[in-house]
Amino acid sequence: MARIVVVGAGMGALAGAARLAVAGHRVVVCERAETYGGAVRRFERDGFGFDTGPGLLPLPAVWRDLFVKTGKEPLESCVELVQVDPSARHVFADGTEVSLPNASRAGVVSALDDALGAGAGQRWGDFLVRAREAWDRTRRPLLEEPLWPDWRVLAEREPYPAVPHKRLLRTRRAGTLAEVGAWELRDPRLAALLEGHALAYGLDPRTAPASAAVLPYMEHAFGMWYVRGGMRELARAVYERCLARRVAFRFGAEVTGVLEKDGAVTGVELAGGEVEEADFVLAPGNAPWLSARGAAEVAPQRGLPSRLTVLLALRGARPEGAAHRTVVHTEDRDAELESLFGTAPAAPARPTVTVLRPDDPALVPDSGHEAVTLSAVVPAGAEPDEAWVAGTIAVAERAVPGLRGRILWHEVRTPADVAAETGAAGGAVPAPALAAADGRLLHPGNTAGPGGLFTVGGWSHPGGGLPHAGMSGALVAGLIVEGPEFRGSQ
Repeated sequence: MARIVVVGAGMGALAGAARLAVAGHRVVVCERAETYGGAVRRFERDGFGFDTGPGLLPLPAVWRDLFVKTGKEPLESCVELVQVDPSARHVFADGTEVSLPNASRAGVVSALDDALGAGAGQRWGDFLVRAREAWDRTRRPLLEEPLWPDWRVLAEREPYPAVPHKRLLRTRRAGTLAEVGAWELRDPRLAALLEGHALAYGLDPRTAPASAAVLPYMEHAFGMWYVRGGMRELARAVYERCLARRVAFRFGAEVTGVLEKDGAVTGVELAGGEVEEADFVLAPGNAPWLSARGAAEVAPQRGLPSRLTVLLALRGARPEGAAHRTVVHTEDRDAELESLFGTAPAAPARPTVTVLRPDDPALVPDSGHEAVTLSAVVPAGAEPDEAWVAGTIAVAERAVPGLRGRILWHEVRTPADVAAETGAAGGAVPAPALAAADGRLLHPGNTAGPGGLFTVGGWSHPGGGLPHAGMSGALVAGLIVEGPEFRGSQ
């Protein structure tokens, strides 16, 4: 039985802690905050409840696997999972709207043809077929296996099978997601639909590799799910699974460094000078004191943006049949991308806004009220003012007519709040690992130096997002239990 210290109680860390405890190790989690879950938090006021982090769950199989591997109770015995339908409603710049069925290729094709014109659905359906090929090529090396020692193969090879495109007497293939939209989808609304998936993860579609096609494919193939009571319920269930497996938690315990002797970790030092001894240490990949001497030569992702979240308590009932998620696409795509990713990042004047309207009585004081969450991508470190917030609400009114007249009160969550909850500089939010792009969107491997030090969570392989966090916990647990020869789940 090894002594293991897990630094932080984010979702990836909790996943790793539960798996290691089941393997017979003594696991202690040291969390600087007074609660668990990392970015998966909840805000409550006057009988209203809101998720302040992720609001929906893609690829729930990752968390189902965790519960199967760590106990007799399956995930669905601990939380209620609901597949949202439609998967999303989209409001485009020209006012066109479309609601896309959840996990139904035929339904999506039909909906797009009806809303955007004949042929639009087929082009999107053909794109999903190519995206599936990219997914099949990258699923194991990017999600299910430790980062390859020869990771440059992933950095140099574009797995998306782009369609040849004649341009200025030359035949070219799309190398970025924006080129896929322009050359293969050939409709600004379909391009917005595609690029919106990259933007949701804080990626610039003009530079994101074509392999980012796996992001919409993942949503299409595995559906989008909601946890009844809010996503915080998933964090609660994972935390309680850790407790049931005798994982010990120390809240308010900030780790300031890792201790080592003869090339191996011996424990961690806490802010008060106390030492927690350990044979293995799991740490977030962005810990300021972390040494990556033994990690793969992948630089941590830099320059990623953050999130602005506006929580709205509304008078009046949620209309029957309202979509759980509506994406209101920006009216000026170039201006938004330049404001987020240009040389002088600033607040987008009319951002792309995601509107979440869960049909969940647990989140409202009674049936005569509604809890709505707005989110938009903003530069890391930004300090939104009331004009910025008002602009976000105004955009959301394209999805919720009369929205401003229904507001009882609102609460704003800024990049500073994200930074306080996650420890990420400027409140930056990590993106999932993606192939190609010279390795810019890969993450450092989970094995770090000195011996016995591992990284877990969104800032290490395989990157950000709830599914990826769960996968990182599984990978680190496998590396500790089975050793360096571990090659992932089979």
